[in-house]
Amino acid sequence: MTAVFFKLFLITILFSNPIFCQQSPDKIEVPLGGNSWVTTAAKNGPEKITENGWENWQHADAIWSTYISIPKTGTLKLSAVIQVPSGESKLKWTINGISKIIAVKETSTEYEIGEWDIKQAGYIKIDARGISKTGNFFAEISNLQIEGTATTGQTAFVKNNEGNYFYWGRRGPSVHINYDLSKVGDDIEWFYSEITVPAGNDVIGSYFMANGFAEGYFGMQVNSATERRILFSVWSPFVTDDPKEIPADKKIVLLNKGKPVYAGEFGDEGSGGQSYLQYNWRAGQAYKFLVQAKPVENNHTIYTAYFYAPEKMQWMLIASFSRPQTTTYLKKLHSFLENFEPETGNISRKAWYHNQWVRTKAGEWKPLTKMMFTGDATANKGYRLDYSGGVDNGKFYLRNAGFFDDHTILKTRFSIRSPGKKPQIDFLKLPE
Repeated sequence: MTAVFFKLFLITILFSNPIFCQQSPDKIEVPLGGNSWVTTAAKNGPEKITENGWENWQHADAIWSTYISIPKTGTLKLSAVIQVPSGESKLKWTINGISKIIAVKETSTEYEIGEWDIKQAGYIKIDARGISKTGNFFAEISNLQIEGTATTGQTAFVKNNEGNYFYWGRRGPSVHINYDLSKVGDDIEWFYSEITVPAGNDVIGSYFMANGFAEGYFGMQVNSATERRILFSVWSPFVTDDPKEIPADKKIVLLNKGKPVYAGEFGDEGSGGQSYLQYNWRAGQAYKFLVQAKPVENNHTIYTAYFYAPEKMQWMLIASFSRPQTTTYLKKLHSFLENFEPETGNISRKAWYHNQWVRTKAGEWKPLTKMMFTGDATANKGYRLDYSGGVDNGKFYLRNAGFFDDHTILKTRFSIRSPGKKPQIDFLKLPE
């Protein structure tokens, strides 16, 4: 066999075998590891999303949902390389209420799933569920491929796992309120604000952060179906994700805490001192947050956080930390909303952030009425577009996750009227 003949023979074999066929240059590959959720599943079912996509698909009642933002109306063609470990399976695919069923066999090859008419630009949800199978598993799928006139332009989804973005993307975009301090002054000793979470928005994994500052943050979380926390943390001046690496002279030192409050260290996203109160706060109720920064001798600053529990009608001490190598009052004041649980990154949550005030070391109260809306890297990369913030009924608000379409342009500035009545706090009666 001549070299030329062998080359032609090899090309013929490769391009006649569907397993080796090249993907159309017009197709867009959507990795399922960063864009899917098991939205319905059997109790304690084995189905799960991994970096490799959909795995352990055993139950017919499991529904896999994948979200993509489509830039315009038109046609959408869907296909996928599907691996069936054994036997034959029938799979049902649904977009905008229209379903198509395909049969897949014991092989690993690309299947054309179907074509849909997309009548509105924005997020679409692609649902897949098993109809029947002769083997133990329905299928294993790592990616979907989309093409068609509706995909011409800038589609939005998590493109790849570089930088661990399957994890960050499934958590969803974090959004921030950056308060304008230009007319406040430099010696801000106290920062007061309130948060109200509307009913139904207290989703597991949510952190509604009220009082953020350059060296730490203070707010409330939904940690599980049975636990909620009031969390206050201060970063160490030594930059690391492992608190064990912090030298003794750069550690955050706990000075005091409320009796039921836990205090320790945290890591992974910077390191430092952490404290939290397990408290069953309720959606629909406004909660008050107060934090102080006071420089002291030997180049230290003491940060103290108080939480007002309306159910108990009293201020509660969360914790007081000393930060070394720091002489400062409060700076870079902000609030944020994040989801720290990837499995709930497909559920929307919102909060109102309101009645923000600062108090200078001279004792003068000043309202915060202007802010700039920003997002994290997931938002800035365009991997997720389900973020918004601004003014709602005279209050600042933040909203994220859930794949809604009315997103707010990042770095937009907003303002509200002055709250008018300054906080009524007897500082001498705050708990020590």
